[in-house]
Amino acid sequence: MLKKTSYVALGLMSGTSLDGVDLALCQFNLKDNLWDYKLISASTVPYPTLLKDKLEDCIKFNKEELLLLDKELGSYYADIVQSFLSDKNVLPEIIASHGHTVFHNPEENYTLQIGNGEVMASETGIVVVNDFRSLDVSLKGQGAPLVPVGDKALFSAYNFCLNLGGFSNISYEADKKKEILACDISPCNMALNMLTEKLGKPYDNKGMLARSGEIDDELLLSLNSLNYYKEDPPKSLGKEWFRDSFLPIINSSRANTLDLLRTTTEHIAIQISSFVNKLSERDGNMLITGGGAYNSFLLERIENNCTVKLVIPDENLIDYKEALIFAYLGILRIREEINVLASVTGALRDSSSGLIHKPK
Repeated sequence: MLKKTSYVALGLMSGTSLDGVDLALCQFNLKDNLWDYKLISASTVPYPTLLKDKLEDCIKFNKEELLLLDKELGSYYADIVQSFLSDKNVLPEIIASHGHTVFHNPEENYTLQIGNGEVMASETGIVVVNDFRSLDVSLKGQGAPLVPVGDKALFSAYNFCLNLGGFSNISYEADKKKEILACDISPCNMALNMLTEKLGKPYDNKGMLARSGEIDDELLLSLNSLNYYKEDPPKSLGKEWFRDSFLPIINSSRANTLDLLRTTTEHIAIQISSFVNKLSERDGNMLITGGGAYNSFLLERIENNCTVKLVIPDENLIDYKEALIFAYLGILRIREEINVLASVTGALRDSSSGLIHKPK
């Protein structure tokens, strides 16, 4: 694909919380070496129950079962893309798909996101870019976070860009070198939704359930003492860490579920605020996106502890910023330009990452 100054791309994002697949159809324009964007249309498609159950359990699957699920998921993505585009006046030149993360263990040099790109390209007739993490991991990087390249290009007006998804992650510009840095900070919706589901709700609407609980000081101390928080970036989190390090502390607590939820919310707010406060000036600002941006109580607790101004954008940006940025990452890959930064991931070098699948 020739380098142009205008592209239409479709970004697909599926997070660890399995809320559904975010689709963002975007226009990107390049002028004077600066990119701008327009979000043309966006939607979230919930996973069918049977497929969601498979994705929740697939960490236990054998190789053959994973290969079959990879193709099934690729075909499902193709179906929802075609449905989404059926009434659109403009079609994307590329689809950039994050896929569903099954494994992410960069310390052991492996990561796996499923959602077969060849199947998607064949069934949609559109060029697909996926598997954005593997190359960086092979270069000794964390393979995450991936959005900082987009934050730097599209959201440079903010000192910090915080995403409150399954995990909380942040990107920011280093003062001296002016390079972009980023990392995962803590669990977020993965933990909060798990606890809320025990109370019969899919999520904690505006944090009202957590607000009604009490902080368990002993539990809060244990959570805040996790070794991950003592490590310096680059660093990233995955379901393995959540299962092996975070959950045992929650499960060993005698607190009731409301108090667990309240304490976990406080823990998340403390970790985010502590991270930002070490880096920020008091006149800084922080863009907040992701599902957690609707959790009013969590935002209150972050604001109470944090020295920077919180900026909550419109709902489209809250919900679809990551899908939008993946569309942008796909464009950079097609242009053979850097889309993963070693300063963020700790890799041996920057890279233009992602596998390109052309329709057959």
